[in-house]
Amino acid sequence: MAQYQSVLKDEAATILLAQQLARYVKPGQTLFLHGSLGAGKTTFSRGLLNALGHNGTVKSPTYTLVEPYQFAGFTVFHFDLYRLRDAEELEFMGIRDYFRADTLCLIEWPEQGMGYLPIPDLDIHLVFQQEHRQVTLTANTNVGANIIKALADNEK
Repeated sequence: MAQYQSVLKDEAATILLAQQLARYVKPGQTLFLHGSLGAGKTTFSRGLLNALGHNGTVKSPTYTLVEPYQFAGFTVFHFDLYRLRDAEELEFMGIRDYFRADTLCLIEWPEQGMGYLPIPDLDIHLVFQQEHRQVTLTANTNVGANIIKALADNEK
């Protein structure tokens, strides 16, 4: 499927990419955020949520596992599965109920929940490379491929 790569020189560049992505994401979609501790997953999520219209604080839901953000007509669920001990815990919390046509799901550390999560529209990988970050977006669905195409077309 389609891929998009970019170098993010600083936090502002990470937020800017998230803001650009916010133009194209919609309810019913799922985004996985991959990267080591401090790679910028929560910063990216904050940029996306703020661009969608959230004005408050965006914190990493490390201890709560999920934070909801209500918008007109839809909800964004921001997950952080870093502290999840067993992926089966997701089944007990009713994880499938979160993935609906009126929700957008952002999932940090999705590898912790494999087997219980749907295929994401986009995998977003943030990797440290010396003084900056490399980001790679990989589409896993036609919806994800359309988002990547729109991002690439926007750069022209």
